[in-house]
Amino acid sequence: MNDFKNVSKDNILQILEGRFNQHMFRHPNISFKDVLKRLTDKHINTLYQMEITGGEPDVVAMDPLTNMYTFMDCSKESPLGRRSLCYDDLALEKRRQNKPAGSAQTLAKKIGITLLNYDEYQYLQSLQEIDTKTSSWLETPDNIRSLGGALYGEHRYKTIFLGHNGADSYYGVRGFRGSLKV
Repeated sequence: MNDFKNVSKDNILQILEGRFNQHMFRHPNISFKDVLKRLTDKHINTLYQMEITGGEPDVVAMDPLTNMYTFMDCSKESPLGRRSLCYDDLALEKRRQNKPAGSAQTLAKKIGITLLNYDEYQYLQSLQEIDTKTSSWLETPDNIRSLGGALYGEHRYKTIFLGHNGADSYYGVRGFRGSLKV
């Protein structure tokens, strides 16, 4: 696991380039120099926040229609600095006892990313197995969230599972993964 606590803002680009070069299977035919041209200070700060919370962000796609690159959290397990959170602030407010420190949606906004939806999660799983010991909250459709539920994903038995829990639940092994488009 990456020792993300020792990352400085000054060396985030060096870390990203090293990870990019080590995992070319995630982004064939994409040049880091081209990605670098798209990064603003705001993007770099968001990638830094992804890194220091354990996400190990990397480029996983380039949309030919928009020419935007997509970074996702590529850590093997759900990012360590983003676990033990309920799904959103509504769930946090409704929880009466043993409240967690916060919510996945609020922390994602603070970092500057969006939670992966199920399709994005499946895509990331097609690149590499993730969440084999943990699980990650996923963007939940309003029709499920309005009934008190929230979705999560995990990889067990060589299969990607989509599960559900009350949005107010939280576990030490459940965090969230996000994406950033640049």
